[in-house]
Amino acid sequence: MRRAALPVAFVVGAAVLAPGVAAAQGEVSCTPKDPGLAELSGLTVIGDTAYAVGDSGADDRVAQLDSSCAVTRWIPNPVDPYDVEDLASVDGRLVLADIGDNDRHRDTVGLVRLDPASGAGDLARLTYPDGAHDAEALLIGGDGRPVIVTKDSTGSGVYTTDVPVADLPSPGPTALRRVAGFVPDDTGTPGGPPLLAGSTLVTGGAVTADGTLAAVRTYTDVYLWSVPNGDVAGALSRPADHVVAAPARPQGEAAAFTADGDLLLASEQGIDPAAPLPPIDVLRAADIAPAQTPDSTPVVDTEDVPAEPSSSILGPLVVAAASVLVIVGVTAVLVVRVFRRR
Repeated sequence: MRRAALPVAFVVGAAVLAPGVAAAQGEVSCTPKDPGLAELSGLTVIGDTAYAVGDSGADDRVAQLDSSCAVTRWIPNPVDPYDVEDLASVDGRLVLADIGDNDRHRDTVGLVRLDPASGAGDLARLTYPDGAHDAEALLIGGDGRPVIVTKDSTGSGVYTTDVPVADLPSPGPTALRRVAGFVPDDTGTPGGPPLLAGSTLVTGGAVTADGTLAAVRTYTDVYLWSVPNGDVAGALSRPADHVVAAPARPQGEAAAFTADGDLLLASEQGIDPAAPLPPIDVLRAADIAPAQTPDSTPVVDTEDVPAEPSSSILGPLVVAAASVLVIVGVTAVLVVRVFRRR
């Protein structure tokens, strides 16, 4: 799905946003029609081709989409799934994130590595270091390591492995380690299922093809981080660089970057089975790019301009000199008074 292949129907209207949340000029890319995408929960792009997967009950196959969101073929999931909640890709292979656990009782979660051309695949199991978690977001950085962000109402956790996805043993399990906490803001941005604080629940993630930008979404907003050295886990250990509002959709759960750096956002149908399927929206790269870090203070050319003490040094010196003068003055007055009394 390159930019030129994405028809734009209309611009999504902006809402009143919480401080610190930028309005993104979301555009409708295309609208799925296949009922098999009613539970669309994961999305990824390999080259010009987009792939989508549903969650529990619709996660036994992956849809290959064309530029109009039509399903060109279904690729069977080679593993009997428990609850696939996200979809990523690395080195031309799909990675299905079987990490859903609403009741938080699974001993292991899993990543299904799937070759979209041959349909062959395998399962790599993972274990959390601190008990079961429900999760819906998988990101794979330039270093190839999987990063899972949990879906916890009291604050999510960021977990990763010490080896890339390609090197995870099958079936495993491989131990995850917790690297950070992540607490999305209660932004009040409209959208998401009714009766839920949708802005505080993590539902998906994505990384650009060059590995330099990571996105974690909630039902209503998108958090963005610049990623140095392909280390997504490290990037997510600090505050987000930028937060933008997502278009209001009934149950936004999927995110994927195109080859051009645009961000695709997709939603499940929601609670109304008679409602039309929600569109796939696109946020343009220019609208979601984090602000550039200001350059450091320019170096003064000392050959043309004589160097002067900085204010951080001059200030204390002035204060100290003034203090000495005061002390000397007070001492002199006291000495004069003493001699006068004698």
